[in-house]
Amino acid sequence: MSLVRLNIKGISYSQTQNGAYALILSEEDGERKLPIVIGAFEAQSIAIALEKEIKPPRPLTHDLFKNFADRFDITVKQVIIHKLVDGVFYSSLICERDKIEEIIDARTSDAIALALRFDAPIFTYKNILDKAGIYLKGDETSATPEKEQEEIISEEVLPDDISIKSDSTDYKKLPLDELKTLLSQAVNNEDYEKAARIRDEISKRK
Repeated sequence: MSLVRLNIKGISYSQTQNGAYALILSEEDGERKLPIVIGAFEAQSIAIALEKEIKPPRPLTHDLFKNFADRFDITVKQVIIHKLVDGVFYSSLICERDKIEEIIDARTSDAIALALRFDAPIFTYKNILDKAGIYLKGDETSATPEKEQEEIISEEVLPDDISIKSDSTDYKKLPLDELKTLLSQAVNNEDYEKAARIRDEISKRK
């Protein structure tokens, strides 16, 4: 089976699960997108890894894994989303130490958060993309019916202790300098969900 390389297109609130986020992956040499619902913590961790300017005062779990791996000369070479069963994506970390490769199972959200920290490429198999790939609104066609898309966009149910804090601030109305100040404050307060939203607004203005 041939592998297809994926890039991270963005993160948005999930339309199918309350209190969750949709991670959108896009095929490198095509227009199809692979949406995966992830938890709030993983969404924050991925958003922080995407924004190099955000430096958490204390390492997040995925940062801790990266620091641990660096200390023992373990490298994540690539991530492969290798299976899709009943709407659940299964992934593997291809790791290397002393020129010996090991394959480690991982949740897709964790695998992608780590791939970003190791600058590792993300792949899936063509048959998975054929089954779950979609064209977002604005594209001419859709590879997957709308109802089936909703069934596909589900990686895991959020744990009971994870919740999304409401934030009524309209960041679109704030000047760029104020947004940067708020971003720094949010990171210092370890409010990474708020930091991710501010980062998204700053990115839109670049």
